[in-house]
Amino acid sequence: MQIDINRGILARQRLNYIFKELFRKSIHICSSFVPFFLGIAYWPVIAGLVILVSFYSVCEFLRLKGKTIPLISKITEIAARKRDENKFVLGPVTLVFGILLAALFLPLDCARVGIFALSFGDGFASLGGKFIGKITIPGAHGKTVAGSLTCFTAVFIATFCCCHLCLVSLLVAIFAMLIEVLPLADFDNLLIPISIGFIFKILTGLL
Repeated sequence: MQIDINRGILARQRLNYIFKELFRKSIHICSSFVPFFLGIAYWPVIAGLVILVSFYSVCEFLRLKGKTIPLISKITEIAARKRDENKFVLGPVTLVFGILLAALFLPLDCARVGIFALSFGDGFASLGGKFIGKITIPGAHGKTVAGSLTCFTAVFIATFCCCHLCLVSLLVAIFAMLIEVLPLADFDNLLIPISIGFIFKILTGLL
């Protein structure tokens, strides 16, 4: 009986973990719509992102003081990882700032590639690494070969859809995979869009 109860608890914990990861990374992947909206109304979208991250930050500070904000606090609770418990959940802030950096300092076509690398590459890498990854990469804080290969594939496809240049897409995907594997925690959200967008800009100028 006790064994069955323990199995049931473990199964519920596993399902809860899977739900959290899917929910968290669905937010990540949904950021891929930002370049489309930037192309329609650039400055209103930039202003909207700044307002959004400011509002979220205020809600997080209030949550840490024990004040529940309807909907926002619940979303944070669902999306937060174990390492974020009782802390300011930084992921959404670095996600938005990474997108803003790429959008403000790069041409839109380059920013698009950088944002897609964050949305699809980093997003699917996490899912692939956690759900099918078995072989870990030394020194990468638990990141897996499967996750890195998933990142490479997602960035290659996304970049190729943007530029239709196979060599450029291949090189961009390699750089994205190398950056994603670094143990940067949430700060990869800042580095990936601007660095991959800049690399794409250089490569398309050279090749």
